[in-house]
Amino acid sequence: MFKKVVLWLHKWLGIITGIVVFILSITGCFYTFHDDLKLLVYPQKYIIQQQIDQASPLPLSELLHIAQRALGQEERVSRVDLYPAPDRTWVFRAQETDESAFGYWNYYVYYKRIFVNPYTGEVAAIENSKTEFFQLMLQMHLHLLLGKKYGHPVVGYSTAIFVLLLLSGIILWWPKKWKGKTLKRAIWLKTKVKWKRFNYDLHNVLGFYSFLLALILAITGLVFSFPEFKKGYTSFLNNFSTNDYAQIAQLKPLASIDSMYTDPLDNALHYALAKHSHAGMMSIRLRSIEAPTVDIQIRHLEQRSGLFEWYYFNKKDLRIKEIKSSKSLATGDKIASLNYDIHTGNIRGMPTKILAFFISLICASLPVTGYIIWWNKSRKIS
Repeated sequence: MFKKVVLWLHKWLGIITGIVVFILSITGCFYTFHDDLKLLVYPQKYIIQQQIDQASPLPLSELLHIAQRALGQEERVSRVDLYPAPDRTWVFRAQETDESAFGYWNYYVYYKRIFVNPYTGEVAAIENSKTEFFQLMLQMHLHLLLGKKYGHPVVGYSTAIFVLLLLSGIILWWPKKWKGKTLKRAIWLKTKVKWKRFNYDLHNVLGFYSFLLALILAITGLVFSFPEFKKGYTSFLNNFSTNDYAQIAQLKPLASIDSMYTDPLDNALHYALAKHSHAGMMSIRLRSIEAPTVDIQIRHLEQRSGLFEWYYFNKKDLRIKEIKSSKSLATGDKIASLNYDIHTGNIRGMPTKILAFFISLICASLPVTGYIIWWNKSRKIS
């Protein structure tokens, strides 16, 4: 009786959310390698073709002026992604969204990227990111191209249901006997069977082998959809931290940085580049002129958002107000900071990205094979 109830729930929850799960899984496959593929597909944007030996980058305020002038005054640059590597352009982002709008094209009022050679000030390219392939894949994955207000909850609740489908699926898969033909059928695919039987076994066997990793991808996806879920487990796990990290941070003395430029932003970046010359990437969110601080995020590895140092500089006296490091986070905060790396497969580089790709591909196949099972049974009943 219990398995009949579970089967009924599994069937109808799968029918309701199958299309969404398929879209999320396929777009996840495409987006897994987006950082690597962009360098191959758009080398003229991301790679400096003619490098200058022993050159220092121009002041960021000057590069920002160049990027803003190339963009025009109607759209404002709000973020800079820069790379200490000498062969990379710096990316200036201009973005404005309408959170209440329906549809992707209305959600983004504008989204542009300006690629600038930091050593010469030459604008390598201006990209309309609204039409860029990987951006479309990302927004389909996040919001189904419906806009944040409408697509975000659909994706969130469908992901939550997918977690229930995985759990109910493993209950239905569970063999009655853990030996002989019963066990072999549960963990092994027979190719010399009728296609209906092969499809049924494919659904069960792939579901079993991908269960744990698919569950991890789904749960890390829920963190993006439900901030309260993230806040809850972060606070819970922080209770198990033995050190008072906030108190340790306050004991660190504040240091001053050299004043080489008139703009505090230039001084802050000069310090960060000198301090972390081998960093993979740095990001700066451009605050208003009235903002009292400048903040710079340093990623130690370009594709690992969970390995970072975050510097906060006072504009007035050029003192370092605060330094947040991924190394000194409490247990819950540390796990939360790794959520993106786990979800995308970046956590251990290319091997885990390949693994995440295939798990996502299997997740995309489950609604397809599940629909075929339902269709075959419906035709048989009729």
